[in-house]
Amino acid sequence: MSELHKGKTVVVTGAGNGIGKAIAIRFAKEGANVVVNDIDGPIADEVAKEILDTGGSAVAIKADVSDNNQVSEMFQKTVERYGPVDVLVNNAGLVSPMLHFFEADESWWRRIIDVNLTGHFLCSQHAARMMAKKGSGVIINMSSGGATRAHRAFSAYDASKGGIEALTRAMALDLGPYGIRVCALMPGSIDTEGMDEEARRLRGENIPLGYPGEPDDMAGPAVFLASDDASYITGDVIKVDGGMLSQQRSATVDIMPPQNFPPVESL
Repeated sequence: MSELHKGKTVVVTGAGNGIGKAIAIRFAKEGANVVVNDIDGPIADEVAKEILDTGGSAVAIKADVSDNNQVSEMFQKTVERYGPVDVLVNNAGLVSPMLHFFEADESWWRRIIDVNLTGHFLCSQHAARMMAKKGSGVIINMSSGGATRAHRAFSAYDASKGGIEALTRAMALDLGPYGIRVCALMPGSIDTEGMDEEARRLRGENIPLGYPGEPDDMAGPAVFLASDDASYITGDVIKVDGGMLSQQRSATVDIMPPQNFPPVESL
């Protein structure tokens, strides 16, 4: 156990698996009291138990971040358990279902925007009001390469991530006078579900460092941004992508190549 964030109250949304889980566990190892949020209650419970079993402090709170009533209740429970929030990591988000622009409908669009972008807004408002009263706090949003580049068949996802980066900058300006810093992390190709060796090799061919990242690779930067070592960083986006966005990416390695697009005759 480190004491870098000892005694701090840290809320991590979408922490039931993948990047969110890794960040929650890392903050607990750094001495924080961690709220493990997820829309799936049982997997949030499992992560909180894992933290508790290793000597950390954690509680699981189920909530859909796109629902303001559930978000409000989550922060009320957080305050009752640990006190005001010191750090918020807005990690909850949807990637799938993957749909070509011609296959998409309004409900698909709205659900991804509601969870990915509106969820960041709602959680941040609740946390920032507490932080402003204390005169300090850190909010870390989760972006994507899709915020500034594009994935095929990911129009809603990419739009939400572009919005998150714009929201990060706007929040940094509005909240800076209250002692609140707002930054974003931009993951690259992170292996959150366990790729087989061949998949990892193929993905690595398009990454300058030669391999996909792991969820733990996101945890260190999150802990850093929330620390006093980053006290003069706000409004910025930190890339954690093995150099992937420093190069031009070929369409042949996209998740949905053009040959899989809907044929014109089906439109």
